[in-house]
Amino acid sequence: MSIRLYSTPSCSYCRLVKDWFRARNVKFDEYNVTADQRKAEEMVCKSGQSGVPVIDVNGRIIIGFNQPELERALR
Repeated sequence: MSIRLYSTPSCSYCRLVKDWFRARNVKFDEYNVTADQRKAEEMVCKSGQSGVPVIDVNGRIIIGFNQPELERALR
């Protein structure tokens, strides 16, 4: 399973997502879109959003900390 988290250091919802993943031992790759312009552009192309967090679970895009949607995507 491939999980990509597009985030920023100051985003409280991004921290919630990371904590939620860690509590469930879910491995993920994190990209700081304030420090990596290419990843920021990739995030906008995938989601149509410039806000974070954006989570890509095997190509399924989840915007924000949407716990029910994350649980469905991880099944």
